[in-house]
Amino acid sequence: MGRKLNRAYLVITLCGTLGVILGGTASRAELNQCLTAEVVTDNCLTQNPVVETIEGMGVGLVAGAGAAVGATWQLWRRDT
Repeated sequence: MGRKLNRAYLVITLCGTLGVILGGTASRAELNQCLTAEVVTDNCLTQNPVVETIEGMGVGLVAGAGAAVGATWQLWRRDT
């Protein structure tokens, strides 16, 4: 039982980390796309890039860890 629990924590940590990386990258790419558009909006110019990247990373963390928890819980229920 302990081995399965350790694997579950590993999967959740790994998916959360990947979510942080992908969320930050996607947020940064969206901001760069906004700034290189033909018509730059006021919203683009007033955004703080660091804050936007951190928000994207937070959303990625929640999404990745949530997906991992859901998948792990489903597999755990199937095994019992």
